Amino acid sequence: MSELQLSDVRKSYGGLEVIKGVDLDIKSGEFVVFVGPSGCGKSTLLRMIAGLEEITSGDLTIDDIRMNDVDPSKRGIAMVFQSYALYPHMTVRENMGFALRFAGVPKAEIEKRVNEAASILELGPLLDRKPKQLSGGQRQRVAIGRAIVRHPKIFLFDEPLSNLDAELRVHMRIEIARLHKQLSATIVYVTHDQVEAMTLADKIVVMRGGVVEQVGSPLELYDDPANLFVAGFIGSPKMNFLRGVIEPGDGGEPHARLPDYGDAKIPIKLKQAVPGAEVTIGIRPEHFNESGSAILDLTIDMLEHLGGETFAYARHGKGELVVIETKNGRGLKSGDRVAARFDPACALIFDASGKRLR
Repeated sequence: MSELQLSDVRKSYGGLEVIKGVDLDIKSGEFVVFVGPSGCGKSTLLRMIAGLEEITSGDLTIDDIRMNDVDPSKRGIAMVFQSYALYPHMTVRENMGFALRFAGVPKAEIEKRVNEAASILELGPLLDRKPKQLSGGQRQRVAIGRAIVRHPKIFLFDEPLSNLDAELRVHMRIEIARLHKQLSATIVYVTHDQVEAMTLADKIVVMRGGVVEQVGSPLELYDDPANLFVAGFIGSPKMNFLRGVIEPGDGGEPHARLPDYGDAKIPIKLKQAVPGAEVTIGIRPEHFNESGSAILDLTIDMLEHLGGETFAYARHGKGELVVIETKNGRGLKSGDRVAARFDPACALIFDASGKRLR
């Protein structure tokens, strides 16, 4: 296990800066996930850690040793890519041990390490098969095993589950979580899938446009997002955003008037509430409940029945859809008019720039 630190790390291609000053501390044994939309810089940052991309400026250290100019093979890092990149003419055993043979590791040691990795990944019965005889999930486990046998200080995963179907992705998420627990390894993992991030990470790094928007545990980011982007990116289904205008209340407490929802009024508590300021009210689907004091008058467009829960997609007039999670969806139907209630204390408030107001 090793610690990794990025200090004002930047990456430019000519005059285009794609990583714009990243500061990050990754503790020994942590599972850290870089997440964000396509083009946000998460894979570029991972490749810089691996040494596959040069660092334009800033410092990368592993266990307090500066690694900017250290050859990738000497950084103590193993990387698992989106593509399995297995040699089709080699067996699983040969694929897993190839890098060790290339490095001149004794045959007995290679066999020991391959068998250990195969045991961890439950690949023992498959060691003499070739890649074409394996499923996608099995091939990905072989690719992970190829990394394990190197005994790296840090594992890097670059969207390793993107090529798998939905059921296999769920299974492999469980496998990777189990692997992390078993090895107590330091893992840096890149994905665009926030569900993967939420289920795997000790710490999530949310990126946008080469900038780190927020760092925290999955539930910290879910419950306490710093801005509108993080609030909308973390959570599935995503948070509902309602356009509002701050107005002074009758008793001194301000409220937000929602022009798109029949001028519904939502009580708010802010340290500084500026009358007339435009804000965005964020409310998660699960925060709608029958006892809430804030009410939205909505008409159901569509229902998603998932068995134990139902998601109702509703709107006011021709406004934006609002997603409501309910346990009592069996009695609802499309076209029903509903009074969607929620507790104003659950609502998050953002200013016109997207910054969270508190």
